[in-house]
Amino acid sequence: MANGNPSYRLWKIGTHRVLGIYSGPSVDRYGLDNEGPELPSNVERKLWATKDHHQANDIFGDFEVCPLEPEKPGVMQAACIESAKNIVIEK
Repeated sequence: MANGNPSYRLWKIGTHRVLGIYSGPSVDRYGLDNEGPELPSNVERKLWATKDHHQANDIFGDFEVCPLEPEKPGVMQAACIESAKNIVIEK
C-alpha cells in the first residue's frame, strides 16, 4: 500500500515504472475503486494473514497484470492484477 491514490501500487522491478492497481477495465481514477481494488484471493489471504494487515507491507511475487490504459512516460499506468504466485510479504 502507499500514501495517495491509488492505494495499491505495483513497481516493475528493474524499471522506474509504477502501476496503479484498480479492480478492472472500468477504471475510475477518481472513484473509490482505487481504495480497495479486487485482488486475487491468494494475495488477499497473504495480506490479511499478516499481523498488521492495515500497515504498509512490501509484497514481492510473480504478478500477471492487465494494463488498463496505454503506457505513457512519467505517468503511473492503471492496471489490474490477474494472478500472482511466489508471494512473499516483508514489513
